[in-house]
Amino acid sequence: MNMKPVLGLAEIDDILAAARNEAQRHGWAVSIALVDDGGHPLGFVRLDGASPGSAYLAIEKARTAALGRRESKAYEDMINGGRVAFLSAPLTATLEGGVPVVANGQCVGALGVSGVKSEQDALVAKAGAARVASAS
Repeated sequence: MNMKPVLGLAEIDDILAAARNEAQRHGWAVSIALVDDGGHPLGFVRLDGASPGSAYLAIEKARTAALGRRESKAYEDMINGGRVAFLSAPLTATLEGGVPVVANGQCVGALGVSGVKSEQDALVAKAGAARVASAS
């Protein structure tokens, strides 16, 4: 039988806090979503001033990164590079800002962030994901 790590409440709180702190450090009003490795919601934070649309996109960016086991930017790059067939993939948010959360070499979930420029969204998501990477 295979064993895999899973995110517990302590890790969920820590990941969301790290991402929130990074966003607040820059003064960015974003939504932050954390999902498990199957794309199911574990936690969500919408900072003051974040647009309602950012909530939806954050969740979908996280789901895309979890199901694909890669940053959502990879899909954006493939599409922009001419692989338009990825537009038909069952992934809603193929935009930068979704980052897998990896523990012991395994994807245990993903963070999605939306509300500022895509590269800034990714910076916030990576700050949260790094909390698990540094602990594993």
